[in-house]
Amino acid sequence: MEFKDYYAILGIERTATPEEIKRTYRKLARKFHPDVSKEADAEARFKDVSEAYEALSDPEKRAAYDEIGRRRERGQGYEPPPDGGFEFSGRNGGPADDAAFSDFFESIFGHRGRTAPETRRSGGSAADHHAKVQIDLEDAYRGARRTISLRMPVIDDQGQAMLHERQLEVNIPKGVRDGQQLRLAGQGGPGHGGGPAGDLYLEISIKPHAHFRLDGRDLYLDLPITPWEGALGARVPVPTPDGALELGIPAGSWSGRKLRLRGKGLPGPTPGDLYAVLQVTAPPVETQDDRDAYAALAQAHADFNPRAGLMR
Repeated sequence: MEFKDYYAILGIERTATPEEIKRTYRKLARKFHPDVSKEADAEARFKDVSEAYEALSDPEKRAAYDEIGRRRERGQGYEPPPDGGFEFSGRNGGPADDAAFSDFFESIFGHRGRTAPETRRSGGSAADHHAKVQIDLEDAYRGARRTISLRMPVIDDQGQAMLHERQLEVNIPKGVRDGQQLRLAGQGGPGHGGGPAGDLYLEISIKPHAHFRLDGRDLYLDLPITPWEGALGARVPVPTPDGALELGIPAGSWSGRKLRLRGKGLPGPTPGDLYAVLQVTAPPVETQDDRDAYAALAQAHADFNPRAGLMR
């Protein structure tokens, strides 16, 4: 995932004060606002500027982002944390609650519109916290119990940020969806005035898989088949997150055809389906026998022209 330099987007130093960040944002927002700007890329620039301000105007978000930046300077590329991420107190502080930000932003902070607000409880008030964690597709498919590490930016009285790390045991329910929030009661901020602690909301992000694509509860798999399996029909093994199954390929099947395995997607009240998208794959030409085989095929189908429709 590509790292975004929010300081460069705003054109400020990494030592910029909150007042400098706000002043620069207002200037650039006026310059690139799509309703008034004549710049050709005004809308894209305005979105970048708004995203950068959202990340740097909040002390907690800025502390988390700066930590990622320091890791990058040490030669560590950016990838979403594999076993947890940053934890935030849920304060709102950006230019637009409904803004659509980049995948990079959401990999750190989660979806902007799902920030948990401070919650009032009997006996006082407590801050609900939120964090985003990545899990494997197999954990979403089967359920799991995982230890996750969360880092909470804590701002002291002098405005300095310290990262406090903690580990939690989390039950991943079977069939959890990408973007779903899990509520961990009492794991948020401490209660005030003797009240109970707030809750922690974990936004689930399912990692991209080497073979499967996830769409809601449905899974998609590109399934290579040979030309003769597609032409004549066959039964072939198909991987699923729960083990291999045998799939019947109807005769006359070609690339792009989707075959459905009902109920083999993510579990749930209405389970998703698994779609095998056929990809006809021809053998390579490596030997004289391979060339002779292709020559015989070409001779047998000398009248076949797959480009005939393009020449009309």
